[in-house]
Amino acid sequence: MLTLFIFYEVLTLSTYPLVTHAGTVNAMRGGRVYLGILMSTSIGLLFLGILWTYNLAGTLDFTLGGILAGKVEGPELAVLTFLYMYGIGKAAMMPVHRWLPAAMVAPTPVSALLHAVAVVKAGVFTVVKVIVYVFGLDLLVESSADDWLLFMACFTIITGSIVALRQDNIKRRLAYSTISQLSYVIMGAAILAPISVMGAALHIAAHAFGKITLFFAAGSIYTAAHKTEVSQLDGIGKRMPWTMVAFSIGALSMIGLPPTAGFISKWYILGGAIETQNALAILVIIASTLLNAAYFLPIIYVAFFKDQKLRDADDPYAKYDNHGEAPLGVVLALSFTALGTLALFFWPDVPLGLARALVGG
Repeated sequence: MLTLFIFYEVLTLSTYPLVTHAGTVNAMRGGRVYLGILMSTSIGLLFLGILWTYNLAGTLDFTLGGILAGKVEGPELAVLTFLYMYGIGKAAMMPVHRWLPAAMVAPTPVSALLHAVAVVKAGVFTVVKVIVYVFGLDLLVESSADDWLLFMACFTIITGSIVALRQDNIKRRLAYSTISQLSYVIMGAAILAPISVMGAALHIAAHAFGKITLFFAAGSIYTAAHKTEVSQLDGIGKRMPWTMVAFSIGALSMIGLPPTAGFISKWYILGGAIETQNALAILVIIASTLLNAAYFLPIIYVAFFKDQKLRDADDPYAKYDNHGEAPLGVVLALSFTALGTLALFFWPDVPLGLARALVGG
């Protein structure tokens, strides 16, 4: 756990220059929020939890079944759980989520790195590792010390989806979608059923492929058409079919529809909720799926089934109205990640095997 913590901090410090890359006032302000929240939560809460754990258990080695059984209980266990879960600020559970939309000042490729691959995945990866290998599922089931965590994850899923629905800026909509989707992983782990923990692990990979595809598509749209708002996307699918087909695949994965990877991971999480008869988790999965559809499907509809809106002649970006696809390298990148999203649905054996190994199956 100490090794994980050290490199968790290294990741924060090494990505800060990427957030502030533009050097503008907004970029520097976003960088301060990014660094401030992530460093304060990890040093002020997570590191304290690690020290407390070592004092109780005498070790920080990851062990299947946990290292705290018989060493902590009651309110003390609930407090320790709080220190870990909110100390892992990269998981972006509300209310320590503001760093993530603040980091949207970064260039789109950096946003893809932050929101789909490196930073947020380090957060939810750490959450799953801590629940399974530090606390242990049995200890948390017996104590109910993580009941609050399930509630906050559900709250973040629904609230993040509602906020995303109201965003016209493409990257901000994707940012709040990320906040919501990350808490699927936390919820799956907090349900504490082996099958839901497997779903949480699968969703890390599913979200990575789907969300990086969406950010690549947003970057492709800006490169070719210089458009940043959802309200500007009418008819864009006719001029950028490769980009918008890839976007559609990523969006379907975020919703959780077949044949995409997001369907499998959410199915496993739902299976765990049904197995434990967790009505709250079941309702949240259903409601959030509808909300995800509400903020993604209209984009797909207007892109392919509406006519393009031409800019005014005096608009400096009017010259981009006659655009086509983005450069080949961009199209190849988003096509590759979109195919990965489909491949994880049709050939899930490797990630499923790793997910089973996580819970000792």
